[in-house]
Amino acid sequence: MGNHPKKSLSFIILLLILFIGLIGMIAMFYWINISVRNVFGSPSPNMTFSQRVIYPIELFINQDKLLNPHSKVEKSQTFEIRHGESVSMVCVRLKQAGLIVDVELMQIYLVYTGLDRQLQSGTFDLAPSMSPIQIAEAFLDATSKDVVISILPGWRIEEVAANVARSGLSITEEVFIAAAYSPANEYVSFLPVDDVLSLEGFLYPGNYFIPREAGLGIVFEQILLAFNQNVDATLMDGFKRQGLTLYDAVIMASIVEKEAVLDEEKPLIASVFYNRLAQGMRLETDPTVQYSLGFNEELNTWWKAPLSLTDLAVVSPYNTYQVFGLPPTPICNPDLISLRAVAFPADTPYYFFRASCDGSGRHQFAITFEEHLNNRCD
Repeated sequence: MGNHPKKSLSFIILLLILFIGLIGMIAMFYWINISVRNVFGSPSPNMTFSQRVIYPIELFINQDKLLNPHSKVEKSQTFEIRHGESVSMVCVRLKQAGLIVDVELMQIYLVYTGLDRQLQSGTFDLAPSMSPIQIAEAFLDATSKDVVISILPGWRIEEVAANVARSGLSITEEVFIAAAYSPANEYVSFLPVDDVLSLEGFLYPGNYFIPREAGLGIVFEQILLAFNQNVDATLMDGFKRQGLTLYDAVIMASIVEKEAVLDEEKPLIASVFYNRLAQGMRLETDPTVQYSLGFNEELNTWWKAPLSLTDLAVVSPYNTYQVFGLPPTPICNPDLISLRAVAFPADTPYYFFRASCDGSGRHQFAITFEEHLNNRCD
């Protein structure tokens, strides 16, 4: 029993040491955070708890790597941040380009400061002689030399115009739409065809890096030249073998683009339209009617679906339930896969198709109308 006071005293001393150690650790962590804040600024409120604990320590230990360049090479290079690209991939490509050494550290810095949520897509002039912090600051430059214009397959002129107006260029939707529907000869000259009624169908889908100060002419030049470069002699020969002019081929491809959900079905859908035309049948395709209806205020879309019987009765040269042959112009801007499907369609006996009932995006194809009716969803 005489040893109990000594044991109690040892336990108290141990607790005191642990308490002092804990206070010391807290004080050290607090001091590290103050130091990191002084160098790198306040932490982002979007960090997780573990990031709030670990990242300041990482930055404190490695601050020299962030503040100083890893190379004296001053030769600049163009670095592109793609639209929608993840921060981790940007950091990986920075290392691949020889601009940084530590991918993880760069990502930690961007997340800590919240800059990961502010990166601008575009192209930037960077050099190995820039520190990682200077590189990150360059990405935030709202006046980067290029802006990104994205055109998705199946967009019509108005949808492209809206994206151009949001890109940072000094081009309004109204100006773009007016020029696209009544193109000047200088714009049409970029295309391998000169009898176009509008630029619908020729605004080639893709991502375009346009100088921020560029006007409408530069925008159309890049987009239309991309169409010209991708529609090569092989495609032109394919269109010719199908008995189509380039303009008619683009019209057909625009319909295929809007009907298809899966790229692999595009040649099948093209074959159906060819078979119907060969038999003197109407195309009877919903997207052409949707195009004629224009913007639907209630649904906030250019492509109303489903269509009502009243919609299908609209009087329009685009209503392929009423008129024979192709509509007068393309109804959207098709991608290369749709253009290839028109140049090289599948060889099938089908005259009908409708969406499968399983929500997969696939279609059920039929030879006879009776078979087509049996494919409907009950």
